[in-house]
Amino acid sequence: MSDGGTNDMNPAPDELDRAAAAFADAAGAGGFTQMAELQAKIDDLQGRLMRSYADLENYRRRVQRDQDDARKYESLRLVRDLLPGLDGLNRAVSSGEQTGDKQVLLDGIRMVVQQFRDILKLHSAEPIEAVGRPFDPNLHEALTQIPSADHEPMTVLQEVEVGYRMHDRVVRPARVIVSCAPPQA
Repeated sequence: MSDGGTNDMNPAPDELDRAAAAFADAAGAGGFTQMAELQAKIDDLQGRLMRSYADLENYRRRVQRDQDDARKYESLRLVRDLLPGLDGLNRAVSSGEQTGDKQVLLDGIRMVVQQFRDILKLHSAEPIEAVGRPFDPNLHEALTQIPSADHEPMTVLQEVEVGYRMHDRVVRPARVIVSCAPPQA
């Protein structure tokens, strides 16, 4: 409580008058200069804020454009690596047509197959080993079963199509034929 019986939340009228007079004196004596300085500072900060917003928006657009380009051209390296294999196939066909020798054509195709294997390895695609291994539905796709007394049931007997994995993901499962127990006589 203050001296006049009022509390601090409700100042006495004479306190309000003194505060108003002090404010008027400050405003008259240099308050306008301070207000102008504060307004200039506010204007500067608002300008900087707007430039920051514009910079952020430009950055977002640039990142989006870079991501779009990355998706658009992500296969470029692979395509460049595949072109020599295609060129090799064209040379093998051309050579086979010119000589009429099937062995020349076969040798050319074998070279191209090796080129493609090298390209797959270059891109971290490795063949999935299948024959002789237990069937794994995560790695293999069973096409059929053949009864076999020589193998445990669900052992891969034959690989119809090679499967590939890239790092820890299966690109394509190996398509296989698996063993089953022979019929009981």
